[in-house]
Amino acid sequence: MKLYWAPHTRAFRILWLMEEAGAPYEREVVDIRTGAQDDPAFRRINPMGKVPALSDGDAHLAESGAICAYVAEQVPAAGLAPPVGDPLRARYLYWMFFSAGCMEPAFLQKLKGIELPKVSAGWGSFDLVMEVVEEALKDGPYLLGEAFSAADIMLAMDLWYAITLLKVVTPTPRVAAYVARCTARPAFHRAEAIEAAELAARAAAAG
Repeated sequence: MKLYWAPHTRAFRILWLMEEAGAPYEREVVDIRTGAQDDPAFRRINPMGKVPALSDGDAHLAESGAICAYVAEQVPAAGLAPPVGDPLRARYLYWMFFSAGCMEPAFLQKLKGIELPKVSAGWGSFDLVMEVVEEALKDGPYLLGEAFSAADIMLAMDLWYAITLLKVVTPTPRVAAYVARCTARPAFHRAEAIEAAELAARAAAAG
């Protein structure tokens, strides 16, 4: 598998995923500073011209949730997804797609101060989204109980981003503990080291 990524983007989530999966993979940096994301060769991988994207032989896909689901199924030994038929799979799938469907638009709504009727927004409201997250974490330590999964990568990364960078979420003790638990994982730190090395190489090249 080959991951197309760039530092300081949502592609960090997939770096983390690949390190959790533990399977060999290649990394190719897409230099979004120079417009490399618009190169026709890359647009054939992801027509949206965004990172992350993933190639696996003749298979090409983008969108973080789709990549997480795909890799979890391709590397079952990593235990990042309940198998088909497991009752936990329904909860896993729900949270795999909650980020893009509910969390990200709710964060944008909060950040921009957009007023929408609750009934008109697919995510309801920012407050509702955070109430649902708080309730989901009550039995922890992870979304599926004791088992860490790709769904935690999706949720924890969005929460980390919203807390530390967007600053639209003031975490409750439960949310703060969950994010700290997930980001303390060795695979998360390996992904941080990969990104730091790329940024250091850029700085050295710039002289």
